[in-house]
This record gives sequence, structure tokens and C-alpha cells, in this order.
Amino acid sequence: MSQANELYQQVILDHNRNPRNYRPLPEATHACHGHNPLCGDNITVFAKVDASGNLEDLSFQGNGCAISKASASLMTSQLKGKPLAEARQLFGEFHEMVKGDLNPETTPNHLGKLKLFQGVKEYSSRIKCATLAWHALMGALDRQENTSTE
Repeated sequence: MSQANELYQQVILDHNRNPRNYRPLPEATHACHGHNPLCGDNITVFAKVDASGNLEDLSFQGNGCAISKASASLMTSQLKGKPLAEARQLFGEFHEMVKGDLNPETTPNHLGKLKLFQGVKEYSSRIKCATLAWHALMGALDRQENTSTE
């Protein structure tokens, strides 16, 4: 197993077992429930957007596979405090990366630790797992109550 693969597995397992920002957010200004019908994952993302248009706080709850839970954990950690425009940009970069349309090693990006998910592109059925929380966040920001990976 390569070092990159081993690191990927360690980070995914850590964020699955000890997800960051896994909690309700009673003061949320935005929320959306996301569902992946392919595997049954369900994640609700909560966002508190301040008057300046920044993600003041971000959290999630739900159940799903290790990839969907770890992706939600890393997403909420990386986006907390960021402007909405930056969150939307990062969604685009992340989505393109996991589909295999963006190589984070050769294309300028803002992915940071999220680059660990680049291997997901090798498993097409897992792309929806990795992007579920992201779709729920975009749904929340677009004032949708529910969204799906379909």
C-alpha cells in the first residue's frame, strides 16, 4: 500500500470515528437534508451565515458510510469562517477533483486537506458518498430543505 493510500485511509477512518462539527446547530440560518439513494446515506448540514456573508458556524448530523461522514467532517472544518463565495468555489473544485476533471497536483486550487479524496475518482459509486455533504451545503445556501445526489 502506498503512503498516500495509507494516509487517506487513516484520515478517513479518523474523521469517521471522531467526526468534527457533528452536532445540531440550533442557531443555524440555513439547513438542508441530503440523501444518497444509491447507498442510503443521509446527512443534514447546518450553517450559520453572518451579516457579512461568511459561514460563521457549520455542522452536520446523519448517518452514512465512512467516506460521506469523513467528507462532511473535513468540509465543515475547512469552510468554517469562510465567505460563501469561497465555499461555492471549493465545492466546484472538490466536485471536479472527485470526478477526475481536476488534478490537484497540477491545477491551482484551494483544496488543502481535501486533496485526500482525489482517489475517490477510481470508484465511481463512491463519488456520490464523497459529495453528499457538499450537495447538502449548496442546497442549504440555496434555501432548499432537501437535496439528493441524483
